[in-house]
This record gives sequence, structure tokens and C-alpha cells, in this order.
Amino acid sequence: MNPRKILIASLSLGFALAGAGAAMAQQEGGSKDTSQQVVDVGGTVANLCVLGTPSSTSINVGQLADTSTANVGKITTIANQTVTLPGSFCNFAGTHLTITADALLAQDNSTVQSGFSRAVNFTSTVAPWANQIASVTTTADLNGGTPEIVGSGGTQNTPKLTDLTLTLSSFTTGGGNSLLLVAGGYTGSVTITLGPAAVAE
Repeated sequence: MNPRKILIASLSLGFALAGAGAAMAQQEGGSKDTSQQVVDVGGTVANLCVLGTPSSTSINVGQLADTSTANVGKITTIANQTVTLPGSFCNFAGTHLTITADALLAQDNSTVQSGFSRAVNFTSTVAPWANQIASVTTTADLNGGTPEIVGSGGTQNTPKLTDLTLTLSSFTTGGGNSLLLVAGGYTGSVTITLGPAAVAE
């Protein structure tokens, strides 16, 4: 065979292989006309506890003393009172609901005479929050001493959204229901606190 023809054939085969390699490289690597980078996006959500707006910010139980029966002057039967706090929530676990209640005391704080009382106690209950209902009962004495009491329910172990209900019940006379209530205006309060290991201020 002519050596020159062999050389030309070899060169042709070399060019063919080189062209095939370039085409394959272009198919595998692309044309490099696109570049890509990743930017991570993040954020945070703060721990939040929010009590819903109370359906009423004040409760007037009306006449505390009986005015027409054999128990005239002594505490009368007082119906349960309720206030709702709709849409109350905590968006994290491990929260408590705390109640601070102050007994109803006569605004006239002069010394109480024998047979009279200037205090009306009651029970405050708030539910539903955790597995243990938050409930406290004031224990003011007939002179209005130690009117405040603080208590809390159990621990709520998951985020929770609910309509809370405050119920006031079991109204009694400080020192005993046989005592007469002194005349005048009476005031008390209930403070609800929702948060981590909540402590009323």
C-alpha cells in the first residue's frame, strides 16, 4: 500500500476523533451561558402570648345584700358572672395561666363594728387552657385583710388557640355569711396573666 495514502487516512481519522470529542464535551458541559448560585432565606417568629379582648372590662353584680327576706342585710344570692376572652393564644409550648383575684371590699375602710363585715369573697375560674383548670378563691377576713390571692393552672405543652372564659361564682361574706354587710360601694378585681411560668404583676 502507498505510504502516503496510509498517512492521509491516519490524519483523517485523527481529525474525526478530535471533532467527535469536542462535540461530546460540548454536550456534557453545556455552553456555559448559564450560572447559578443559591441564596438561603430565613427568619424568626418571636414567642407570643395574647389574651383576647374581654367581652366586658367590668362586672357589676348589683346589690350584694339581701333587702327583702329574713336574711335582710346579709349577703344575697349572687348569680355566676362570666367574661369571655376570644382568640387567646400562645404560639409556643410550656405556658401557664395565672389568676390574681382581689376580694370585693367596702370603700369605707373604717373599723368594722361587731356583727358586720366589709368583705365579699368569690371564686375565679378560667378555662380552657392546660390540663388543670386555673381556679382561686379569695379569703379576705371581715375587716378586709388579706384580700388578694394568686393561683395558676397546669402547663400547656403545645401552642394553643382558644376562647377563654372567666367565671366568678360562690360569693360569700368575709368572716361568715351570718354577718351583716356594711353599706357603701364595694370594689375588687381579677387579673389574668398568660405566658411562660406566668407570674402576676
